Amino acid sequence: MNLSQYEGKYIRLKDIYGQTFTGRASHGNYEFLMHEYGGDEDGIFIEDWLIYNSQIESIEEIVPHGTVELWTEQLVLRRYTMEDAEPLYRRLGSDSAMSEYSGWNPYATLETAQETVRKFIDSYDDEHSYSWVMDVDDVLAGTIGAYDYKCDPDGKCDQIEVGYSVVQSWQGRGLATAALTKVLEYLTENEGISCVTAWCAAKNAGSRRVLEKSGMQLVRTEKDSIAVGEKTYDKLIYEYRAKR
Repeated sequence: MNLSQYEGKYIRLKDIYGQTFTGRASHGNYEFLMHEYGGDEDGIFIEDWLIYNSQIESIEEIVPHGTVELWTEQLVLRRYTMEDAEPLYRRLGSDSAMSEYSGWNPYATLETAQETVRKFIDSYDDEHSYSWVMDVDDVLAGTIGAYDYKCDPDGKCDQIEVGYSVVQSWQGRGLATAALTKVLEYLTENEGISCVTAWCAAKNAGSRRVLEKSGMQLVRTEKDSIAVGEKTYDKLIYEYRAKR
């Protein structure tokens, strides 16, 4: 079986032992597996699982939905694990800049970070759940997700809101723009969502640049609608429309 054709694709694989694996495939060639694992054939990696060619009963390419792994040149967008709670608290929750323009910090304590991560993980069975960690070489550099579906009376959901956070030491490297661009593409082209919205405080110049560089368009301004402590900020509403 020519397994190299599945490199980087989303597949459903059933092995000869009756187990089923679903996810993004990485092809392990003969030379690599012989050197690293002592195997004498090629195989497929799905997450941490290695299935050798002779162990595969069936394999098919599938269209993924929900929080699937996404790749850009700079980073990987992956699902949360419970091990992410502590670095989220330490790198984002403990940073006052995290909530400077929003007043919202789901990682403010280790306990709230654990609760937030657990909710994300529990939501992954839902095909309309979108919550990712920005991962750079196994280092947590930020988060991005899409929430708050807007549905019409017939139940068709065609609008969703996106938001992101980047650890301060990773800011200024284009990670947020790369992640948001990839997520916008995935939500509109793969998930069929026609409109993705986002907002930021007018004084948050960094977020404005990210939204605009990712292709989002400013559609309206809501005066003094963000209240953080005793401060108020104008709220800028952005939209990204599916390409026709």
